[in-house]
Amino acid sequence: MMRSLYSGVSGLQNHQVRMDVLGHNIANVNTTGYKKNRVNFQDLLYQQMSGAARPNEEVGGVNPKEIGLGMSIASVDTIHTQGSLQTTGVMTDVAIQGNGFFVLQKGDSRFFTRAGAFGLDRDGRLVNPANGYRVQGWNAQVVNGREILNTSGALEDLVIPVGSKDPAKATEQVYLACNLDKRVPEIPEGATEETILRGTWRVEEKVYDSFGIEHILRIEFTRVPGQPNQWNAAVTVDPEAEAATNTAVSLGAAPEGTNNFVVEFTNLGTLRRVADAQGNQSPEEGALAVNVAFDVQGAAAEAGAGPVRQTFALNLGTAGSVRSSVTQFAETSSTKVFQQDGYSMGYLESFKIDQSGIITAVYSNGSNRTIGQMALASFTNPGGLEKSGETNFVQSNNSGLADIGPSGIAGKGKIIAGTLEMSNVDLAEQFTDMIVTQRGFQASSKTIQTSDQMLQELLTLKR
Repeated sequence: MMRSLYSGVSGLQNHQVRMDVLGHNIANVNTTGYKKNRVNFQDLLYQQMSGAARPNEEVGGVNPKEIGLGMSIASVDTIHTQGSLQTTGVMTDVAIQGNGFFVLQKGDSRFFTRAGAFGLDRDGRLVNPANGYRVQGWNAQVVNGREILNTSGALEDLVIPVGSKDPAKATEQVYLACNLDKRVPEIPEGATEETILRGTWRVEEKVYDSFGIEHILRIEFTRVPGQPNQWNAAVTVDPEAEAATNTAVSLGAAPEGTNNFVVEFTNLGTLRRVADAQGNQSPEEGALAVNVAFDVQGAAAEAGAGPVRQTFALNLGTAGSVRSSVTQFAETSSTKVFQQDGYSMGYLESFKIDQSGIITAVYSNGSNRTIGQMALASFTNPGGLEKSGETNFVQSNNSGLADIGPSGIAGKGKIIAGTLEMSNVDLAEQFTDMIVTQRGFQASSKTIQTSDQMLQELLTLKR
């Protein structure tokens, strides 16, 4: 039999395989996270008629005589180029811009994927809704009231407890940063109510007790007579309430008595020091603050004890600093309480995922909590991963071990929420390869036809 017949057959078979791969790529042109395949051919050399000979004194060198017997498939490669990102607006849709794979778990089996069309199951787990595989990462742990992410720990199922409660938190810190107008005159003795109102600057802010009940914190500033750089501050919690809250202010840890303190400024308009009504004075450096205490109405006191008292720190700023501090400049007085850390009870309403894969819960009371972080895996040779179907990959002997960690570290890309990575199949490229493959298939069939005609001529020689 003629060798060209077998060469033609190998061409038919392997071009058919290439067409199979092209058809598979085209079928997945709209598959989220799909990575296209590419077929590489190599020639077959099975028969050597004579070897090469080196030159000598009489003749030159002779090249080898080799007969090829067709071609075979050298490799079917997975091309891990970046696919385009499509915005969906769905908070659980995530895409990776750069290298890396999401980590999924099914029982004891681990899978890796670029398809980030995730969702939540009934238990709040972040999963692939198509097959139920669970997205892996690290859930935040609460330590001393703070959310801690241990990204060096073992992977676990990410859980987003939608509808869960965020307990109320009593106000512990209030930060003040208003300006007191230097031009405001002192209030003389026996002044009318109108004059008193013009010479008083009032600041109000909401604060919360341990039940999450809202209270009004009022601070009234008036000039200290005969002292151009001193202001008296009167602090009251719930000034309009029927039951008095017995507000007290001091530099000590347990304020009792009066609710007044004095703020002193330098000639440059910055804080100098604070003094309470008991004669205690703060240092003229560092952060300046006073402690405020008030009665919590409705709280059950222990037998024989007085009313339940709540204490919080009223922070005035840093001595000598203008930034985020109370000041005294010749400018209209301003009201600014730029932060207080209390809030009422709330329910988890939504969540968001940032570029680091950190999942932040948003509660109805306005507070935010870190609840977890998505893990990414990278490989030394991602082309060595084996496809397991459903747009998933599994680790192989030639892919290397999975390097799992947060995004943006060790070559891992960043996570884009509300988007999906589309297939990296280029239809123009696939159609061009299809034409080339078709022509190769036709040429191989012509080789078989021509070889058949030659054999037919050989069989007719006996006539």
